[in-house]
Amino acid sequence: MNAVMAPRHERTTAEWQAADAAHFLHPFTDFQSLAKKGARIITRADNIYLWDSDGHKILDAMSGLWCVNVGYGQQALVDAATRQLKELPFYNAFFQTATPPAIELAELLSEVTPPQFKHVFFSGSGSEGNDTIVRMVRRYWDILGQPERQVIVSRKNAYHGSTMAGASLGGMSGMHAQGGLPIPGIVHIEQPHWFEVGRPQGLSRDEFGRVAAGWLEQKILEVGPEKVAAFIGEPVQGAGGVIVPPETYWPEVQRICDRYGILLVSDEVICGFGRTGNWWGCETMGTRPDLMTFAKGVTSGYVPLGGVMVGDRVADVLIGQGGEFTHGYTYSGHPVACAVALALVGEAQTCGLMGALQLVKDKASGTPFPSELEVGMVCRGHCFGNGLIMRAVGDRMIIAPPLVIARAQIDEMAALIRRCLDLTLADVRGRGWM
Repeated sequence: MNAVMAPRHERTTAEWQAADAAHFLHPFTDFQSLAKKGARIITRADNIYLWDSDGHKILDAMSGLWCVNVGYGQQALVDAATRQLKELPFYNAFFQTATPPAIELAELLSEVTPPQFKHVFFSGSGSEGNDTIVRMVRRYWDILGQPERQVIVSRKNAYHGSTMAGASLGGMSGMHAQGGLPIPGIVHIEQPHWFEVGRPQGLSRDEFGRVAAGWLEQKILEVGPEKVAAFIGEPVQGAGGVIVPPETYWPEVQRICDRYGILLVSDEVICGFGRTGNWWGCETMGTRPDLMTFAKGVTSGYVPLGGVMVGDRVADVLIGQGGEFTHGYTYSGHPVACAVALALVGEAQTCGLMGALQLVKDKASGTPFPSELEVGMVCRGHCFGNGLIMRAVGDRMIIAPPLVIARAQIDEMAALIRRCLDLTLADVRGRGWM
């Protein structure tokens, strides 16, 4: 028996919510709780704004999910997808085959990435890209006759995706608690969070940066340098709360990787394509990675696409000595996704559009609120209620607006943030929490 659905424009918000609760399992969601509350139904978008099914206008200060860098409604991207769908909607990259959009995008990416990158391996997402990293890093060392180099070092509170390998590389304990993660051969060090760790110890940011980088060397020596394959990190930890490391951190990490000969992997899924003010976060932080994962901003989120930029050090071994690399995805180099990316790459013009506000009980001492109060979620509720999308990571409020946001819109966003902070303060005081 076929289901009969009402025309899209005739459904009420309640009807959309009922259908959603009955059939759609959302990512990172308590399904039962959402079903009781009802999902927010977004129906259209333009520039940096969204509208829900009740007609409320919302300023999207998170670029969708860190990805809609050029904003909504860019006709050039729609046209690029449409043209490619008509000409060649799909063909795979298996069987020694390629399509012109994939080749052209590979060429263009080699031009806009640091000079050591001349090759790309396409995936469908950043999570898949980081799965590829695990396979590629271990394959590299195997070809070089050092198969014991299996261990990849990452950081606590890092986010590298939610596939088995991606979630293992990430350092979020809540994800590791589900599914028996991390998988073997992945270890973690503490994150370079000066406010939480260095400041209470009386360390300056620069002092703490060197201390935090030193944790990598300690872990390498603990595991054994002959067993460590790579270190992976986001230039700025995005989903972990926009944790911007001290300026001394990444240069010291680079020195340590060079000293022990391990590969340096820069996860640019969030930081790439202009988010930090340069094309790539590694350029902002001054590192020379051997591998870079990318996704999100490469198509402004219009079509799923991700990949790994492969530096000469790794590519020369894989190509010159490696034989078959038994790894790949159905949608590697999808022609429509690559066509959209080709219409986008080169558009980003911005400087550092990532930000975070740490909510504390006392600013002078930095005393935090008890975690069980979930003050960040209180603030997020006021944001949604006042036409602003702002994300809460614990009691840290973060934004990453579209790169096309204009000065007047930044002022509008700042005014909304201030209003929501004022409402949160009044709410917290009313509850007797400070």
